[in-house]
Amino acid sequence: QVQLVESGGGLVQPGGSLRLSCAASGSIGSIAAMGWYRQAPEKQRELVARITTSGSTNYADSVKGRFAISRDNAKNTVYLQMNSLNPEDTAVYYCNAEVHYRWYWGKGTLVTVSS
Repeated sequence: QVQLVESGGGLVQPGGSLRLSCAASGSIGSIAAMGWYRQAPEKQRELVARITTSGSTNYADSVKGRFAISRDNAKNTVYLQMNSLNPEDTAVYYCNAEVHYRWYWGKGTLVTVSS
């Protein structure tokens, strides 16, 4: 069993920044990839960013140039730096990890962008 715990969410003003963290623990062998997904009210869950062990990244078009994903392999931790936030970024952000071809999910952290 792999557990993922997110932190760093909260309330931020438009144009502000937040940094999300996700730490993996439990029965971890080799994590092939980690990433962030988000789900806004009345919308589908969507990919935000993903990073492999080698450092290859994927981003949703809506966040390119504003968000940056990074990973500390030694600590089994992934980060999401979010800049220039706008109200459309408001959502619950979920951490995920791919371990031996199985996908694991955190419980989510709420990001609210509002004045």
